[in-house]
Amino acid sequence: MVGKRGRVIGRIAPGIVGEVMLPVRGATEAFYAYPTNDEVLEVGTQIVVVDFDPPRTVYVARAI
Repeated sequence: MVGKRGRVIGRIAPGIVGEVMLPVRGATEAFYAYPTNDEVLEVGTQIVVVDFDPPRTVYVARAI
C-alpha cells in the first residue's frame, strides 16, 4: 500500500479521520485515512500513502 496514489473523498484533517479511494487488485476501494502532518486535505486532493495499518486504514500526504 505504501507509495500508492489516490484521491480524497472525505475531508482529512488533524484529529479527523477522512476517506480516500485507492487502486487495489484492479479496482478502486475506499480506505479510512489520517494525515501524516498537520495538513488539511480537502475532497479531490491527490494523495500518496505513507503508512498502512491493516485492514483499511492509511496515513497519507499530499502528492506532489
